[in-house]
Amino acid sequence: MHRPSAETATIDWSPNLSGPARSTSSSARQVRIGVACIFGGVVALTLQDAVIKWLSSDFALHEVTFARSLVAIVITLAIVRLEGGMRLLRTRRPGLHIVRCLLFIWTNMCFFMGVASMSLAEATAVFFVAPLFITVFSVVLLKDRVGPRRWAAVLVGMVGMVIMLRPGRETLELAALFPVGAAVGYALLQIVTRRLGTTDRASSMALYVHLAFAVASLGVGLVIGDGRFAGSDHPSLQFLLRAWSWPDGMELALLFACGVLIGAGTYFLSQAYRVAQPAVVAPFEYTALPLSLLWGLLVWGDWPDATAAIGMALIAGSGLYVFYRETLTAPPAVVRRLLRRGR
Repeated sequence: MHRPSAETATIDWSPNLSGPARSTSSSARQVRIGVACIFGGVVALTLQDAVIKWLSSDFALHEVTFARSLVAIVITLAIVRLEGGMRLLRTRRPGLHIVRCLLFIWTNMCFFMGVASMSLAEATAVFFVAPLFITVFSVVLLKDRVGPRRWAAVLVGMVGMVIMLRPGRETLELAALFPVGAAVGYALLQIVTRRLGTTDRASSMALYVHLAFAVASLGVGLVIGDGRFAGSDHPSLQFLLRAWSWPDGMELALLFACGVLIGAGTYFLSQAYRVAQPAVVAPFEYTALPLSLLWGLLVWGDWPDATAAIGMALIAGSGLYVFYRETLTAPPAVVRRLLRRGR
């Protein structure tokens, strides 16, 4: 899943930065670096989604996420050391960290359950309604002001989501609800991150998330990892309830790759938003849609029908328009978070 980019640490290696993030104007070189970083991050995260979809037919979801988290913890600890050491992990807001970790776990689990049944492109497109939910929740929870144009864009995006849900097709409809749940969880996650990010470093938030995911995955595995509740015919539920199994050499390499890809992908996304203006780099996050379509076509031969293509176009178009309107009305700190995702 192309997840919240705040899930990884950001090391300030970017040139000519002013202040904690960067100057408001980006040089041509910074723009090129930013675009390269965000594209590299999207490639890594969509590849991770493809690997997890591949593993979903043989492994339990909690086994995959446990292995992924172990690798990601090692990568994040290395970044923490480069940033300044373990002192960065101190926090005055442990309660918000717990809420954020739970939301991150919910978001990832829902998305990957959807990927087990849907094509990568369709699951990714449904998940991209998250920026629309962020708009709604920012009004309800943060009392942000949203004009009629953005509300219209939100409505158009929701229509696209309904099209993707395919009312009347029971199997696909159930599967599509999982990335919708992921989008809702991600939107709430970003609201919490906006509060927590004012006092805590990205590296500490990342490490807490990966530690929580490892503990939660292991806990679920100890309870249902023997397959006692397996037996459902639905691919998503099979992925959730399947017994743990020992991977062979190739499968172990794929599990390791998941951890490397989530660590590298979210790091590149964070760097992109440091070295270039959000208005320049954020739209490139939507390259996740054609990339997911490409991986699905190459590996599984998936190709969306006309109905799915219409839904994808409505969701992508509305999300981009909401971001465009946000750049005109919101301060840079808010814009920077609008479309930043890592799943």
